[in-house]
Amino acid sequence: MRFRGPQALNDTYKKQGVGGAGAIFHLTVLFDPTSHLPYTLPSSVSHNPFVCHSCENCRVCTNNSHSETRTRQSSLVTRNSIRWEYPVGSLMNRVYLDFNATTPVEPAVLDAMLPYFSAEFANAASIHTPGQRARAAVETAREQVAALVGARPQEIVFTSGGTESDNHAIFGIVEAAGGHEKHIVTSAIEHEAVLNACQALEKRGVRLTYLATSADGQIDLGDFRRAIRPETVLISIMHANNELGTVQPLEEIGRLAKEADVYFHTDAVQSAGKIPIDVNALQVDLLSISGHKLYAPKGIGALYVRGGTRLRQLLYGGHHQRGFRPGTENVAGIVGLGKATEIARKSLVEDAQRISTFRDRLQQGLLHRVPQSRVNAALAPRTPNTTNLVFPGVEGEALLIALDLKGLACSTGAACSSGAVEPSHVLTAIGLPPEEARASLRFSLGRHTTPADIDFALNVVPAAVAQLRELSPTYRKEATAHS
Repeated sequence: MRFRGPQALNDTYKKQGVGGAGAIFHLTVLFDPTSHLPYTLPSSVSHNPFVCHSCENCRVCTNNSHSETRTRQSSLVTRNSIRWEYPVGSLMNRVYLDFNATTPVEPAVLDAMLPYFSAEFANAASIHTPGQRARAAVETAREQVAALVGARPQEIVFTSGGTESDNHAIFGIVEAAGGHEKHIVTSAIEHEAVLNACQALEKRGVRLTYLATSADGQIDLGDFRRAIRPETVLISIMHANNELGTVQPLEEIGRLAKEADVYFHTDAVQSAGKIPIDVNALQVDLLSISGHKLYAPKGIGALYVRGGTRLRQLLYGGHHQRGFRPGTENVAGIVGLGKATEIARKSLVEDAQRISTFRDRLQQGLLHRVPQSRVNAALAPRTPNTTNLVFPGVEGEALLIALDLKGLACSTGAACSSGAVEPSHVLTAIGLPPEEARASLRFSLGRHTTPADIDFALNVVPAAVAQLRELSPTYRKEATAHS
């Protein structure tokens, strides 16, 4: 997925290594503020977003008669066929391979949402006609989300995202459970939305078992079976890991949880829309979804709650969503999530086949081009879009920055943990020493990834690794010792 460079409107900028260190030169290019998008804007969006009707002197809007340069060309962001030229900071083509962190909103999703920001703005809880039109849109979206995971529409509760869904499931089950002693079984590689919720409950006296994983990031079913106790009230095991892409054997886990009569929650934020999900086949009682991981907007998610599940509400307020989740419904976001899940359900097989082919080509190409590199959790079943590789002899953050400067966006791990000082808890949990955990990068592909993006990555990653290794006295000593 390619984005066309930053939109900074600077008259000059410094470019290192061109015309001498710190050389300053002027650059004028045709400026298209929407050119970073991997698609044209939908028809319902104004193609002229930079018009300021009160402005006389700024050089940003097309309503300004003072701009110095204009050419008679058509453009998405022009009016009356006038395209404006502006000095721009960079002409770099960018490739985005960080779709596990977030995804762009699909044009069809945006098109579906837009009426509910303006014309169809009514509160879905109102009984008048506009309110009932909003209610109908919400219920249609509920049906679309339910269809993606094989649930009934009344079992879908809309939330603000994956974190709220995880917290609602975990706190809601524990607080509704009877008895003085309560116990939760989870894994050591869960997302922090689950781990931190469990740790908060641990401080309140709830017992926790954190299951270890194999080197391929999967829990052992024997360990899982032995971890269940009479006082166990909840099992929370993620479907697919956000850093490794490893998929847990949820059908077996669900069967064992049902035999033990224990509620089973799964964080499906990274699997929804990428691999098939059937809540009945998996025998899960609660399942978390996040919109921005599957081409819907940020700030919207869903929690599947199996009928009959005893779940205490997390928030208190009105009687929205049958009391499960009070608060005025985010109609536009809900409609967007519904449309995104509908698209995902219809394109899942085709997307998975295409993306996995690109992922395998990227993975094998990097293994071939970068000496001593290897894939983390290579033998486990994984989501089709994710690969995580370790590049010994480099610091992951230094490599990440070097690649970003070359125009490639990827990740050292979860975006939610990007400010952490410690190495990834997921990578250390699968047995990597801290130095190798810090030397790992995650590449996550998406629906808009192209063969050209893979070619670009295969060119820039080996070069960046080689450059950083050349600067590393530690790596040179290790390389000499192994030769």
